Amino acid sequence: MPPIIRKLYEASQAGVQVDLIVRGICCLRPGLEGISDNIRVISIVGRYLEHSRIFWFHNNSKEEVFIGSADWMPRNLDHRVEAVTPVEDPDLVKELRVILDILLADDRQAWDLQSDGSYIQRRPADAHSDKSAQRILMEHAQQKSH
Repeated sequence: MPPIIRKLYEASQAGVQVDLIVRGICCLRPGLEGISDNIRVISIVGRYLEHSRIFWFHNNSKEEVFIGSADWMPRNLDHRVEAVTPVEDPDLVKELRVILDILLADDRQAWDLQSDGSYIQRRPADAHSDKSAQRILMEHAQQKSH
């Protein structure tokens, strides 16, 4: 088992809530009783291939936010030079929180990873609650540019 998965399982077992937003494959298995009960993995696949690399931690009630250049794949962690940097500007932290909230609420292009490795696509609760993260983020970017 890769060390990063082992550490995420340890965090879950210690009671830490872990939300992972991935674009493609994920070797971790969420929702395994006693192992990964506190881990949720969603995959958002749509028009845009790039995705945010935002890392949000709560350390003893202190929020720490980072952005990075790579996802947590062995090729990136073990064989490339990648960068991760803290985000300390309150306005930027606020903007990143908005982005994360939009991604976590997606009910159109998000798929929830099950403990058996299968994915179940999220569906809007009703016809008026389409929360496509990519659509919302595109509209958000257009509004900010005006």
